[in-house]
Amino acid sequence: MYRRLAIIASFLVIFWMLVACSHAPSGENAEASPAAPSAENAEASPGRSVFASKQTTLPAGTVVTIRLGQSVGSKISSSGDHFSATVAKPVQVGGKTVVPAGAEASGRIVEAVPQGRFKGASVLRLVLESVTVNGEVRDVKTSSVSRSLKGKGKRTATLIGGGAGAGALIGGLAGGGKGALIGAAAGAGAGTAGAAYTGNKEIVLPAESILSFKLTEPITIKM
Repeated sequence: MYRRLAIIASFLVIFWMLVACSHAPSGENAEASPAAPSAENAEASPGRSVFASKQTTLPAGTVVTIRLGQSVGSKISSSGDHFSATVAKPVQVGGKTVVPAGAEASGRIVEAVPQGRFKGASVLRLVLESVTVNGEVRDVKTSSVSRSLKGKGKRTATLIGGGAGAGALIGGLAGGGKGALIGAAAGAGAGTAGAAYTGNKEIVLPAESILSFKLTEPITIKM
């Protein structure tokens, strides 16, 4: 009799163990539940990725046209001086504006040589160094825009879009050696000039002059 009761008790213990084991998946689910937010994060991450990917690259060769914020010249400026400017017309990629007109820009005077210091010629050479888009200053590498004016009666000036190596004669002086030089495009628009005033064979680009620079390296801009 006691043996039979022991057998029954054993069966009952085994039965309750089986019942307890049947609840094990719930425990696993409880452990797995924290993974649910991860799945949500995985779904959310593409949204963040898309946001972060809202950027456009301006390829090398893109022309950035600016308007000078102050006068610069072969005599009034020194090599290494910086100048302020604004973007004169929108820079677009695929019909989409990447750098809007009016965006702030800055550049540097690479070379400023007054008349008489270099074989009687005055020289002015500039590069663009940065543009500001959506409050972010982006450094840029561009070809240079150069002007040289030969002395001793030469009434011409040369504008060269550095990097591309294209040059254009931009006119004769008016009014007996003083006046305005009307700019011409050099190499796909790079090096476009505004008015260049000369006095005693010196080159002066007044404020509001329009200059175009060509990117020599691509830049990526967040939109």
